[in-house]
Amino acid sequence: MFNLKKKITSLKPIKAWQKKRKLKAMTNQAVKIAFGTQDQVDLISYAGLKEESSYLQINDRFVRTMFVSGYPYVASTGWLNNLINFNHDIDISYHIEQVDPLTALPKLIRKITELESTKRTMLKEGKVIGSEITDPLESAMELKDKIQRGMEKLFQISIYMTISAESLIELNKVTKLLETVMQTRLFYIKPATFQQIEGLQSILPRAENKLAQKRNLDSSSAALTFPFVSSELVQEPGILYGINKSNNSLVIIDRYSLNNANSIIFAQSGSGKSYTAKVEILRHLMQGTKVIIIDPEREYKQLAASVGGTYIKLSSTSKEKINPFQFSEHSVTQENNLSEHIQDLTELISLMVGSLTSEERASVDRALLLTYKEAKLTPRKNAKRSKTVEYPLLKDFYKNLKAMKHKDLCDRLERFVKGSLSTVFDSQTNIKLDNRLIVFDIKDLNESIRSIMMMVVANFVNNEVKQNPQKRMLVIDEGWILLQEPESARFISGLVRRARKYYLGVTIISQQANDFLNQDYGKAIASQSSLRVLMRQDTTTIKKVADEFHLSAYEQHYLLTCDRGEALIIADQNHVAVKIVASEQEHPLLTTDPREIYI
Repeated sequence: MFNLKKKITSLKPIKAWQKKRKLKAMTNQAVKIAFGTQDQVDLISYAGLKEESSYLQINDRFVRTMFVSGYPYVASTGWLNNLINFNHDIDISYHIEQVDPLTALPKLIRKITELESTKRTMLKEGKVIGSEITDPLESAMELKDKIQRGMEKLFQISIYMTISAESLIELNKVTKLLETVMQTRLFYIKPATFQQIEGLQSILPRAENKLAQKRNLDSSSAALTFPFVSSELVQEPGILYGINKSNNSLVIIDRYSLNNANSIIFAQSGSGKSYTAKVEILRHLMQGTKVIIIDPEREYKQLAASVGGTYIKLSSTSKEKINPFQFSEHSVTQENNLSEHIQDLTELISLMVGSLTSEERASVDRALLLTYKEAKLTPRKNAKRSKTVEYPLLKDFYKNLKAMKHKDLCDRLERFVKGSLSTVFDSQTNIKLDNRLIVFDIKDLNESIRSIMMMVVANFVNNEVKQNPQKRMLVIDEGWILLQEPESARFISGLVRRARKYYLGVTIISQQANDFLNQDYGKAIASQSSLRVLMRQDTTTIKKVADEFHLSAYEQHYLLTCDRGEALIIADQNHVAVKIVASEQEHPLLTTDPREIYI
């Protein structure tokens, strides 16, 4: 007879042993987690997975895998760019398998036979033979001939895409957008219905083509899908400019490691060119680069105040003065530097008087040499230089020029000596370039002499740079002003060309791209700038810009449609579309938007 009470009693020690074993297992698991010995797969794997017919739910994310089911009839360069540059959360997997010619040729011959048989049947029946028969037949025969000659190989291509989103509604929206984008290039995509698990396994970097949605392509067509990654621009010693629009990587450039450190920024008004320049300036300051800015529109005053820079307002009534006849003491005893300085002064005086004839230019040269000789600044053998050098002034040159009986030339120069502008260049230089950021504000000057003052400041900086070469940037905003006259254009072109010798990088900012590219000096400046930042352009400038910088059709379209703060950066031979970014702490120091400043 079966004793139920005895059986139940006998189970008690078994249950106690099971509880003890379970508790021990849980304790061991806790110890593994605490000491990092738990299986790594358990740590990185998802908590739960739900499979539906057309998507998966992994934890709180919704995931859908799709495949390319239809390809365009004609392959062209960059035919997968729309997929590669799709600006959403997407993973792309690309499977390529070479087909053995001995296997491919019999299948290809069979397909040709079927098409020819269909063609003959349609001819007998008097039907019109359309391109749906003739095009595949011609392509198949041409491919067979090339494979037999070894000119082409056959590949099986599989392209899978996995989209992820935070909600099913968003997932469907992104899916529809991707389908539309791909259809514009005659690609057709489908979700892996009832095969989402296999699709997810195919997209993972395990080289497993579980979906096996293959399409035969010859080697020429397959080659047109490369490169499968967009260009990157990362130079570790450089500064961060922004986010790569193609792949969301960082764009980091060291302009001083390029062929030269010069830069140009071309953009429409309101495209963010000054903001871009300020981002670059602020980050170069953090690396110890000294920056000098010529500011015609008073856009850098806030930046100077924020970083403790020196802000110099140049006008007819300002106390700060620059004597254009001054050049570095290091250069006083060097004949070649004085000669070079006199040539620059000749260009400046030509700009002041409204151009010089060849005869007038020779007279100006003689008057300048005489002026420096009277000031005892011409090079002499065994001459001892005094500790305090008194440089000549514009009035001293005017006096010598007048003594040479050049009445017409003196009349044109008189307004800078005795007229309304006599206080601009009437004193010795009392400015020092000893701060890390120096801003020259020339907004209060009349537009007629802005180019003159910009040239004077640039020449002053040039002389200081020669005396003490170190890592510096000279930023010239509204650079088109300097190209209005041939004298200033010639001078700034020479400065850009020589800047590399003295560890100087010149940045020219302009909204008038055509003003640069329609003249020789502007083209010379552009060609001598290894870093080019091209922002939004209009239809009147895009052709000239595209021809000068050899832009593709896609890059031209990008420059016509890009948003504010977006740019195409060309660093030597690298072309990268970038979104210029500033941190929350940087932005208030850089913006000049009235809606943000005055609210």
